[in-house]
Amino acid sequence: MAQGQTAADTAGTGKPPAKRDRTHYLYIAVIVAVLIGIAVGFIAPDFAKELKPIGTGFVNLIKMMISPIIFCTIVLGVGSVRQAAKVGKVGGLALAYFVAMSVVALAIGLIVGNILHPGDGMDLSKSDKDAGHTAADEADKGLVDFALGIIPKTMVSAFTEGEVLQTLLVALLVGFALQAMGKTGEPVLRGVQHIQKLVFRVLGMIMWAAPIGAFGAMAAVIGETGTDALRALATIMIGFYITCALFILVVLGTLLRLATGVNLFKLLRYLGREFLLILSTSSSESALPRLIAKMEHLGVSRPVVGITVPTGYSFNLDGTMIYLTMASLFIADAMDQPLGIGEQISLLLFMMIASKGAAGVSGSGIAVLASGLQSHKPALVDGVGLIIGVDRFMSEARALTNFAGNAVATLLIGTWTKEVDRERVALVLEGKLPFDERTLLDDDHDAPAASADTVPAPAPVPLEKADAKV
Repeated sequence: MAQGQTAADTAGTGKPPAKRDRTHYLYIAVIVAVLIGIAVGFIAPDFAKELKPIGTGFVNLIKMMISPIIFCTIVLGVGSVRQAAKVGKVGGLALAYFVAMSVVALAIGLIVGNILHPGDGMDLSKSDKDAGHTAADEADKGLVDFALGIIPKTMVSAFTEGEVLQTLLVALLVGFALQAMGKTGEPVLRGVQHIQKLVFRVLGMIMWAAPIGAFGAMAAVIGETGTDALRALATIMIGFYITCALFILVVLGTLLRLATGVNLFKLLRYLGREFLLILSTSSSESALPRLIAKMEHLGVSRPVVGITVPTGYSFNLDGTMIYLTMASLFIADAMDQPLGIGEQISLLLFMMIASKGAAGVSGSGIAVLASGLQSHKPALVDGVGLIIGVDRFMSEARALTNFAGNAVATLLIGTWTKEVDRERVALVLEGKLPFDERTLLDDDHDAPAASADTVPAPAPVPLEKADAKV
C-alpha cells in the first residue's frame, strides 16, 4: 500500500515531481558553484581565503541538525522493537564488521604504499617540522578520555555540544526505556515522530544554501593551497585517490554484490547528491542526516540505520585507515627512515585504535597521524608538515570513502540481520520509488506510532512479525 500510494500521489497530482525538479536544479547549482569557487581560488587567492567562513557556516548548519536527527531515528527504531536483544545483535555485528574492514583498508594501503614509495626525494623544512608537532599536540585525547567523553554531562548537553556518540548513548537509553514502558510510552513515540518530521523539514530548507556553502569552501581551499603543493605532492595524492577508488569498487563492490546482490554503481548513483555535497564541503558529516533518511527510504529498518550509521561515522573509517597507512609510509620515506614490515604493521594497528579515540576531532586525519607517530616513533613527527599542504584534498577522498563504506555497511548489516526489504531496495535503486527531497521522509509512513506495527517507518520491515516468532 505504501509503495502504491507513493506512485499514485506522483501520478495523480504532479506536485512531487515539480519539487524533485527544483532540487535537481539545486544540485546543478552546487556543481556550478564549485567550478566558480575553483576559478576564484586561482584568480584571486587572497580574496578566496576570506570566503572560508561561508563554507564553514554551511557545514555548521548541517551539523546543527545531526544530533536531533540521530536521536529521533534511534528512539523511534529502538522503542518500536519489542526485544532489546535485537538491538544488541545489530550493534555487535556492526562493530565486528567495522573492525574487519578497518584491517582490510590498512592492508590495502600498506600494499600500495610499499609499491609507490611516494615520499622519495622530498625535502623537509623547519616549518614542516613545527607543523607536525603542532598537529600532534592537538590530538592528545587518549582512549580513556574518549570513553569518558561518550557520557554527557547532562541529557541535554549531548545535543548542545554536538557529540554524535553522546547523542547515540542518550537515544539508546531513551529508546530502551520506552521499549520497557510498552503502551504507556506510545504517546512519547508519536511525539518524537512528529519532531522528526519537523527536523527533516528544517534540514531540507538548509540544503538550499548548499551552492553558497560549496562556493565558499572550494574557493577558500584553492586560495590557500594553490598549485605548488599539488605539484610537489601529486604522487601521494593520485596514489591515495586510486587506492580509495579500488577499495570502494573492488572490496566494497564485491562484498555488496555477494552479500546482498545489489549493484554498487546503482547504490552510488542513488547517493550521488550526498557525494556531491561531501566533495564540495570536504565533510562527510554534512551528508550524515541525508544518509540516515535515504537508507531508511531504501528499505533498511530504522533500528539498523539508527545504530549502524552514527556508530559507523565514528568507527567505520575506511578512508582514514588507508590515509594513515599511506601517509605514514610517505613520511618515513621522505625522512629517509623507511619502516620495516614489522614496524609498519605495529604502527598502523596502533593508529587503527587511536583513530577511534579521535573520532569527531576537527582535522582528525592529520591529528591521528601526528599523535600516532609521536607515541610510536617520535622521530617521524617532524615529517607530518610535509603532507599538510594537500591534506585538504586528501580529506575529500577520506570523507567520500568513509561515506561509501558506511552506506554499504548499513545495507550489509540490514541484510545479515534480515532487517531489509529487498523488493523495496530494487524499486528504489531502479528509480521507481523516488526519494522525497522536500521532507526527506516518506509521507506514506505518517501513521501515528500507536503500536509496533506502525512505528518502523520508512523501511517496511515487519519487525513485529520477527518478534512474534521468537
